[in-house]
Amino acid sequence: MSGPAGAGLVLGDRDQELVLAFQRAFFAMRRLDSLPLAELEERLKSSKDSMLLQQILQQTVLHPVCNEYPPSVKYRRLFLAELIKKHERTSTEPLDDLYNALGEVLKSEDLQLCHKNYFLLSGENIRLGENVAIISEGTTGLVTWEAALFFAEWAMENSELFNCRTILELGSGAGLTGIAICKTCTPKQYIFSDCHSNVLQQLRKNILSNSLILDSESWSSKNCEVRLENNNGSEENQRPKITVVGLDWSDVTQEQLTELQPDLIVATDVVYDPEVFLCLVSILEKFLISAEKQRRRTVVYLASTVRNPETYHQFKMELDKVGIGHQVIPGPTRTVFPYNRCTKIELLKIHLETEMFTHCL
Repeated sequence: MSGPAGAGLVLGDRDQELVLAFQRAFFAMRRLDSLPLAELEERLKSSKDSMLLQQILQQTVLHPVCNEYPPSVKYRRLFLAELIKKHERTSTEPLDDLYNALGEVLKSEDLQLCHKNYFLLSGENIRLGENVAIISEGTTGLVTWEAALFFAEWAMENSELFNCRTILELGSGAGLTGIAICKTCTPKQYIFSDCHSNVLQQLRKNILSNSLILDSESWSSKNCEVRLENNNGSEENQRPKITVVGLDWSDVTQEQLTELQPDLIVATDVVYDPEVFLCLVSILEKFLISAEKQRRRTVVYLASTVRNPETYHQFKMELDKVGIGHQVIPGPTRTVFPYNRCTKIELLKIHLETEMFTHCL
């Protein structure tokens, strides 16, 4: 997706930043009250022309990506209504394109599936098909939560931790975290997992729509060494093996523990209910003990939005009970994705305590 400069209109630096802010927020379907609407109104009052508003429109609702991967009809309607409101409060020249765009949206069918696009620093975007409802078909896995964006930013800053590693993601949902890691880091293998059939179906679609390949071929350590030592830029050398598996935390089998064997386990926004996190602690314990028995060291990174401090504290206590150590580590320092920075999100590094493993033996 091209940035604001692509339309050929000459805007000042601050206006271009404003257009970019609207574009990123629009395609991620951010809450309208988080958009810089007040600043837009002030800029429109001072400029006396509609060039800025025209550019925002071109880089959002009228952008080609919006035709192919559009936000929900309701969101586009409310977004345009806000732009019209700001426009009508100023004395800038009329802008028929605003009203024409609203007319087109009002004729559109409002579907359950919408699309969100998240931009990387390279300008490349991650596109996700998501459900417009927070809870759909009995699961919350069809939407992207803020801790996933938080962890993806952190992973991109710490890409060396993921290089040439086999990574298992628990509760992948729509796939934002894993897709970001596969696009910006160099894992050997990335295993997306979830337990809901509809989530797994949409997850596969999202992976493929981001030009990633669900690979059935296995990587060897030799493949990895060649890629690091002689990276000639070929796509084959750079792409990880990507798989999607159904994984029930309450019923993980010994066969799955033996087959998956991850170096890293990652999960985001999965600590929200005692019944859920008890299953999470159980599966983490099984994977960590299995790794130690095979003389491997598996580390877990878990990012959580702390909605209920008591529930989150109970989760940590359950980790302590089974001898799983955890430490809070600093989050990302760079802003890549649009989300509420005031939300309390905590990142834990989790590992099995050695004395507890010895006791289990």
